[in-house]
Amino acid sequence: MNLELSALTYGYRRRRPPVIEKLDYRLPDGLTVLLGPNGAGKSTLLKLAASALAPRAGTVSLGDLAYGSPSYRRAVAWMPQAITPLPSLTAREYVAYVGWLKGMSRSDAWARAERALARVELADRAGERTSRLSGGQLRRVGVATALVHEARVLLLDEPTAGMDPRQRRVFRDLLAALRDEVHILVSTHDVADLAEEADQVTVLDGGRVLHTGTTDSFLRHAPAGTAPGRAAEGAYTALLGDPADA
Repeated sequence: MNLELSALTYGYRRRRPPVIEKLDYRLPDGLTVLLGPNGAGKSTLLKLAASALAPRAGTVSLGDLAYGSPSYRRAVAWMPQAITPLPSLTAREYVAYVGWLKGMSRSDAWARAERALARVELADRAGERTSRLSGGQLRRVGVATALVHEARVLLLDEPTAGMDPRQRRVFRDLLAALRDEVHILVSTHDVADLAEEADQVTVLDGGRVLHTGTTDSFLRHAPAGTAPGRAAEGAYTALLGDPADA
């Protein structure tokens, strides 16, 4: 069961050009990295897929689940760029609360919150108030909220922002462990962020898909003679075009 977007159009103001227009996209299996410059429409695409925004035209589907229904929102987990702490809640209470909002029983949400925090290596912070967590820790709590209700699709918007190198390594290991269980779409503007570890890479610019395919097919866009370790950057630049030529 794959997430599919068909002829999708969305604009924030009707008198301005749409951010996304007539976009067709099917989320592949495994881990997909969504690359693109600021303003490309990445966050908008994720919000539409999560039913946090309603499209102006087109459809979003996941099997026979009704778009925007409680069952759809339980199957599709979305972590936005900004994770807002709730000062009165501990990390475990926060994660359990999200599970409860997704339709889980209180007891199931509480039990699974503990497991979700352990998976993002925050078991030792379960009793810490969210207002006292660092930015990187808070983002890992955000990932835990996506895991608590056992979603089929994970939509993660700039998930490694604010993480130090060790936290990024933990996060990448977590995604590697999850890639066979759920379909994952990770949005980032950082070309080096996960691009060479992903199963698939999608490049978005101006609300349209420039490339979608395996990581190997993405890296083949790098020009001949690209320095070792710079293949992802070279491929990305080739697909978007040199700004100096614009």
